[in-house]
Amino acid sequence: MTAKQVLMSAAGFARVEADLATIDGIDVICAHPDGSFTRDGAAVAADAVDPEIYWASLDLFYAGMLGNFFKLMMTRSNGKWAQLFNAGLDNPAFKGLMQKGLRLTKSDAQSLPIAEYVVAHALSLLHPIAAQAAAQAAHQWQRIEFREIASTRWLMVGYGPIGQGIAARLAPFGAKLDVIRRGAGNDAHVDRFGTQADIAAWLPDSDVVVLACPLNDATRGLADAAFFNAMKPGAILINIARGEIVDEDALRDGLARQQPAHAVLDVFHTEPLPSDSWFWDHPQVRVTAHCSNAGDGPPARAAVRFIDNLRRYLAGTPLYNEAARAEVGL
Repeated sequence: MTAKQVLMSAAGFARVEADLATIDGIDVICAHPDGSFTRDGAAVAADAVDPEIYWASLDLFYAGMLGNFFKLMMTRSNGKWAQLFNAGLDNPAFKGLMQKGLRLTKSDAQSLPIAEYVVAHALSLLHPIAAQAAAQAAHQWQRIEFREIASTRWLMVGYGPIGQGIAARLAPFGAKLDVIRRGAGNDAHVDRFGTQADIAAWLPDSDVVVLACPLNDATRGLADAAFFNAMKPGAILINIARGEIVDEDALRDGLARQQPAHAVLDVFHTEPLPSDSWFWDHPQVRVTAHCSNAGDGPPARAAVRFIDNLRRYLAGTPLYNEAARAEVGL
């Protein structure tokens, strides 16, 4: 039986080398930042690289290798499956890969840090930590009242692995959670499931609104002027999805009315965010550089997920978190 060629970054290989040694029937090729390829440390000619399996790990992005890696996936003829580092498939390249016949599996390795990011920022705004710090700095013995988290209602748009991670971490606080998704749901952490048709009716009761949905034709510009006009005054908006889901001018107008009172934004229409953007200095906005996933755990979890899916692929069993063609518009 001919071994199945697997392409991954050299950095990714270093994380899974021991696991790969226990798997038969694979021929592992490592891609390096200088554009070269190796097998077991020996050079491999570029024209001999035609993988059936790709692992597009996040270190490809940080090493500036992602463009060439995706070019290989599009131009080589033998590709059957690619494990991705991302959860969203809004980039047109993914549609091209699926049209070419590649099966794509998405990553949930980043779900945990993103869930922690959302909950941490929300709690720090719901509790008057800044006001307490100001009183301390002023040497004022001041009673500062606050609203208990258990009395809040949250609205989450999207309920994939990230949304589910947020819900699991929110549940112990006793807050109410409403979820917007395309299909029906049943989850002990969720009080109500609805569709986009319910957003306008639910926004006026929502203390925290989290955008955790994929970017597609249905969600692009979802948070528009009507969305912010319907928000509960004093509410918090958190966007860890895609910048294009929010009408940024409408958000600025909403902030002026306290609808929302605060916005926590990890994603923007233009990234990196220009240095002259109004977001940076707005007193009601928290800006982070698309790094809600920057915990210390995703690389190890992504490696475990790749090895698990590799074993599944070789055994001919269903892959975990495989993308449907409809997710890329096919």
